[in-house]
Amino acid sequence: MTAQNHTAQDRTAQGTFPARISIVTLGVTDLDRSARFYEALGWKRSAASSPEIVWFRTADSALGLFPTEELAADAGVPSTGEPSFRGVTLAVNLESPALVDAALRTAVEAGAVVVKPPVPTDWGGYSGYFEDPDGHLWELAHNPFFPFTEDGSLDLP
Repeated sequence: MTAQNHTAQDRTAQGTFPARISIVTLGVTDLDRSARFYEALGWKRSAASSPEIVWFRTADSALGLFPTEELAADAGVPSTGEPSFRGVTLAVNLESPALVDAALRTAVEAGAVVVKPPVPTDWGGYSGYFEDPDGHLWELAHNPFFPFTEDGSLDLP
């Protein structure tokens, strides 16, 4: 047993919950269309993808695309049909307002719908929102108070 495995087993035995998000899976109505959208953003499809689920590696986690009905069945909950706002957004923080604008242009060219154009925020940043083809809300933001590490991860104080 490695030291890393031993530490993880100790945390589990102690009942702790690691503070990390490893995977975000989005329910989609058309898997091929949604995969093409994220590929058009410049994201690389993982070789772990299959005809049933598409995976994309992000800076520090993975994004999965899975048919909505099948995702609901997997979770043991009823599918609600058309998506509506459920109090969740996904966000990509960028190093400058200019990069926010450029990322939004890329998203729109890929088929995104702008929900809120980027504007300066009352907290000193710059932020806007778009919907992907399945209505999932994405925020593009520049937060000058959250620097990045050398590997591109967010460095929260």
